[in-house]
Amino acid sequence: MSGGSIAALVLGGLTLVWLIATFNRLVGLRQHLKESWADIDVELKRRHELIPNLVETVKGYAAHERTVLDRVLALRVRAMTDHRDVSALAADESALMRGVRDLFAVVENYPTLKADRHFLALQTQLALTEDRIAAARRFYNGNVRDYTVLRQSFPPSLVASVFRFSEPVGYFELASDAERVVPRVGV
Repeated sequence: MSGGSIAALVLGGLTLVWLIATFNRLVGLRQHLKESWADIDVELKRRHELIPNLVETVKGYAAHERTVLDRVLALRVRAMTDHRDVSALAADESALMRGVRDLFAVVENYPTLKADRHFLALQTQLALTEDRIAAARRFYNGNVRDYTVLRQSFPPSLVASVFRFSEPVGYFELASDAERVVPRVGV
């Protein structure tokens, strides 16, 4: 074997190893995206389960605030529906959290409700859930960033396009006013 053919064989082998490593990295990042989205989904479902309990607790104290309570429940239903993409889900979750903010504004008018143990426990659970959603969202968005960078970088973009890793993945971003809704429980 001549030196040129050995060099071509080594170069071909290195190219094949790089191709396999890049493909495997894309597969791994896509799996991390699915896993991190599942984490967000679990916490969103937990939030969706807590909200009716909050509304029912507030109903007992503030029956005449029916429009706010009904609106929060309607927003919850909308947020729970299947979404075509991450940005549509983020928009519905932002609207839901603005509705929860309005619910907490109603609570401010009822000192007895603010002191109710059941309400405080629900508020604490919701605050913890919001913290977990924020952490899961950061993890997911970090995976989106890594996947997008690898998918768009050259030469891995060639592997991504050949093996159909070219679909864009959206970040899970909430409106900034929805992020400020997170209930904080006073000590």
